[in-house]
Amino acid sequence: MAILSKQLAEQIEQSEIEFMTDRMAAIRERQGNPERVEVRSFGSAKAFISKGMPWPQFNAVKGFGPDELPLLPDILAYYEEAGCRPQFEITPIHAAPELLRALSEQGFVPGGFHASFYTVPEQSVMPLPSNIRIRRLERDEMTDYARIHCLGFGMDESGIAPIAINNGVLHGRPGWQFYVGLVDGEPAAAGVLYIRQGTASLTFAATLPKYRSRGLHYALLRRRIHESALSDCRLIVSQAAYLSPSHRNMERAGMKLAYTRINMIRK
Repeated sequence: MAILSKQLAEQIEQSEIEFMTDRMAAIRERQGNPERVEVRSFGSAKAFISKGMPWPQFNAVKGFGPDELPLLPDILAYYEEAGCRPQFEITPIHAAPELLRALSEQGFVPGGFHASFYTVPEQSVMPLPSNIRIRRLERDEMTDYARIHCLGFGMDESGIAPIAINNGVLHGRPGWQFYVGLVDGEPAAAGVLYIRQGTASLTFAATLPKYRSRGLHYALLRRRIHESALSDCRLIVSQAAYLSPSHRNMERAGMKLAYTRINMIRK
C-alpha cells in the first residue's frame, strides 16, 4: 500500500473530478440536454451545473485551490447567471486560510464533510453465502438499479425513471461497469465502477433497506476491487460519509482514509 503523499492525494482528488466530468458529459449528451447540464473549467477547478438536478453534488466546484482564488468572482457569476447555488468541495491539500476566508466573506459556511479512501488492487474472490450472488448488471436492468438507488437512499419512487435514464447513458460507455447483488435471485444491492488510465473509482453503492446487514455492500466492494485488479489498475479510490457503514466497510476491505473534504455551502 502506497504511503499517502501530497502527490497521491492530488491524484485521488483528480480521479473524483474525472469520473464526475465523464458522468455529467454523458448526461449532457442526452438529446436536448433535458437536465440542463453545464461543465466549465476555471484554472484547475471544474464547475458543474445541472438545473434539472438541483442537488449539491450536481452543482459543485471541485479542485478549487489557492491558485483559483482570483477566479472566484467569475465562478460565482457563472452560477448566479445559471440560477444555481454552488457547493465548493475543499480538500485538505487546498484548504489554505486565505481560501477559506475568501469563501466565508462570500457567505459560504461548512455544510458537512465527506471522506475519500484509497487502496491498491487485489485479486481475491470473496466466498458468498449460497443465496447471494454478485454479477454485472445488464442494460435492460437499469430500472432495477434505479429502484435500489432511490430506496437505498430514502428517496421517493418518483425518482426511479429519471435515475434509470441518467445512469442508463453510462451503461456501455467506456470505463463504466455496473454490478448488482442478488439475494435469492432478487436485486437487492448495486455498485458502480469507473476505470480511467489505471485508476478505478468506486463511484456508487446502495442496498435496499430490507436486505441490509447481510454483507452485500462489502461484497460489492470486494468484487469491484477484484475487477480493478483484472483491469491492471494501479490505484482504487472511493468516497463515503465519514464514519458511516460504508466508511467502515471500505476499511474492512483494506481501503485507507486519504482525507475528509469540507463541503462549503452558502447560508
